[in-house]
Amino acid sequence: MPLLAPLAVGALSTGCASAGAVVKKYRIDASLRSESQDSRVRNLVLHYTALPTGASLEQLTNGEHGASAHYLVPDGGLLEAGTVYQLVPEERRAWHAGRSYWQGDRLINSSSIGIEIVNQGYPSPEQDDLPLMQRRWFDFEPAQIAVVAQLAADIIARHQILPHKVVGHSDVSPGRKVDPGPLFPWERLYREHHIGAWPEREAVEYYRRLAPYCGDVRDLQKRLLDYGYEAPQTGVLDKESQDVVAAFQMHFRPARYDGVPDAETSAILDALLEKYFKRSRPGRAREQQPAAAPRKDNGKGSDSWPLTP
Repeated sequence: MPLLAPLAVGALSTGCASAGAVVKKYRIDASLRSESQDSRVRNLVLHYTALPTGASLEQLTNGEHGASAHYLVPDGGLLEAGTVYQLVPEERRAWHAGRSYWQGDRLINSSSIGIEIVNQGYPSPEQDDLPLMQRRWFDFEPAQIAVVAQLAADIIARHQILPHKVVGHSDVSPGRKVDPGPLFPWERLYREHHIGAWPEREAVEYYRRLAPYCGDVRDLQKRLLDYGYEAPQTGVLDKESQDVVAAFQMHFRPARYDGVPDAETSAILDALLEKYFKRSRPGRAREQQPAAAPRKDNGKGSDSWPLTP
């Protein structure tokens, strides 16, 4: 998308608007482009609406609600007709993430594209007070996931979004938000469409067997923070910490998302840190670790994380 219109003309008045006032005009020459630039978009955030399509559109377009998203993927007949709603241009900020955090960034609305998917989530408010694993969640339509995969792939390619920056609302707002929920097929998106982050099974097995979780809450909190979650660093498994663990589990271990850390959860986290952030296995040199290649940017607007080695 163009950064500037080819030609823009403005006026600067040197004094009060009166007869004979001198007006200076300028012309913007957009024929040259700096090589030192990239997209402002760092993150892709996926949501469910918890409303039908009509109510979702009203919620996301009526200014009284103070909410919006760049895209809405409907269900039913509209989806079958190939309709995806773009409600906010990608170069504009949509109000979809709210109070949030990911990998040091607290201005997620300003650095992200938001996709809302029509899905009931769970019956609300009847189940609001139930533990997450006791709620009855609703499946996404296969056609929706196919469309989301195509749309997400296009967005990722346009903005060069890194795998570990494709997240759910619950990842950036644990405890406050639970969408897109435990039935969203993160693993399928990764395996079939190369979208988002996912651990290697061999690495998970290695950490589960040879570096198991031994109940060190402070270390677990530090590793969750290293991956990107706003995890408390207290050494205490309080409600806030359990919310973060549950958000991580809903994304990467949907068979169990009760917020209780265990060997499998810890091993998945270690495998992700190894794969995407060059985290070394015990006894192995750092350079031997498989890792995603960092973006070359001379530190200007870096997407690297953690910020310190």
